[in-house]
Amino acid sequence: MRFLIAAISVAAFLVSGNAAFADKRVAFVVGNAAYKNVPQLPNPAIDSKAMARVLRNVGFDVVEGSNLTRDAMTAKLLEFGKKSEGADVAVFFYAGHGIAVNGINYLLPIDADLKSEIDVKLGAAINVDITLDQTMADAKVKLVFLDACRDNPFAAKIRSAKATRSVNVQTGLAEMKSGEGTLIAFATGPGQTALDGEAGTNSPFTRALVANIAQPGVEIQQAMTKVRAQVSDETSKGQLPWGHTNLTGNVYLNPVGASAAATIDPSNGPVSAATKQGSDIELEFWRSIKDTNKVEELNAYLTSYPSGTFKSIALARIAALQDGPSNTTRNLSAGIDPATFTEEANQISEDQIGFDKGQRRDAQRRLTGLGFDVKVTGKFDDETRSVIKRWQAARGYPATGYLNKLQHKALLLEVVSTRAASSEQADDEPSRRRSSGGGGRRHYSGGGGAPTGGPGGLFGGMMGGLFGRR
Repeated sequence: MRFLIAAISVAAFLVSGNAAFADKRVAFVVGNAAYKNVPQLPNPAIDSKAMARVLRNVGFDVVEGSNLTRDAMTAKLLEFGKKSEGADVAVFFYAGHGIAVNGINYLLPIDADLKSEIDVKLGAAINVDITLDQTMADAKVKLVFLDACRDNPFAAKIRSAKATRSVNVQTGLAEMKSGEGTLIAFATGPGQTALDGEAGTNSPFTRALVANIAQPGVEIQQAMTKVRAQVSDETSKGQLPWGHTNLTGNVYLNPVGASAAATIDPSNGPVSAATKQGSDIELEFWRSIKDTNKVEELNAYLTSYPSGTFKSIALARIAALQDGPSNTTRNLSAGIDPATFTEEANQISEDQIGFDKGQRRDAQRRLTGLGFDVKVTGKFDDETRSVIKRWQAARGYPATGYLNKLQHKALLLEVVSTRAASSEQADDEPSRRRSSGGGGRRHYSGGGGAPTGGPGGLFGGMMGGLFGRR
């Protein structure tokens, strides 16, 4: 009899869970961080991966991308537009640089190079209004999350351009109104800038979204109230998300538990369907990342489930990854000058080391061997600075992204994985020659136009000029 009750309970749970996610749900999730013409951003690619995972866990078909050029972003938008036809719920999430010019918002691919207003209008940037209209118009419910209100380095260039007349370039994004069945949420208020957060983690806005929007039985507008409160608290009231909504009914990204009856666990008595479904989603989330070697993915789990079942395992794996591969035998503090933990580094202290190109490459290989993957270029670019900062933070050193003599010595004392040394010569010169060849580069037709033969032209033709080109 006990087995029969348990079987009926499980069957009822599976039916209710499938029914909850039976509607058509699609999402566009993109994070752009590795900008080519301005300093890179630390977290958007991490933000997009965390958001994509949360949405998949509640039944969304996710069109996902990170660090996309205009050509690649166009292709993703085309795919999303097709999938969102007839959708019950469509979600649009973007993290990265955005800009407002004369009250119109634009999102920036990583290859954007904006020197004037005309660069924006000729298609180097993506018009948000036109994009949402062309890709989501057919969806019943449209949820838009823009974590793109960062301090934009293109703004000053456009303002100072001689060819620009009476241009108004805002610091953040401009206010937008939502149409029927739509919710639009910005990381912060119109014309203001949002925080990126610490390198290697989620931004405050994305972290709050991940923690709240897919909670079982929580309506989306209630979730956004919690998001605003969390971001305000985390930033000491320095940032307050802003939004506009025109939803005509209740919307649940995780509807189980909103009105579900309790099921029966024969051994423990009544257990709500929401609790069961929440546990099931957490388990699926954990299974998807349990074998990862990326700290940011484990951090995404901890953000979503701060008191989760697998919290201790996740923390242990993060510690192991940050301390380097498990097959190394070392004591990080052995032989380390105590001043290493207090003495800050900057460009001057790094110049005093006198790095040549070979020594920079050696430092990059060592960081990669310790689990802080970075391209071995011999140049300390923005990507390398971000990785150095992550390494410093993991070791308890002042995290500036620059090295001093003490930190460099400490890095040399660490035992690195053989995977860095084994490819030390084999990959360097050949890969550099391959990457410099013409085959991997796209050729543009001039102006702000689309790549010749790329999907940008197809998308413009099929969807009525998504980017507002004349």
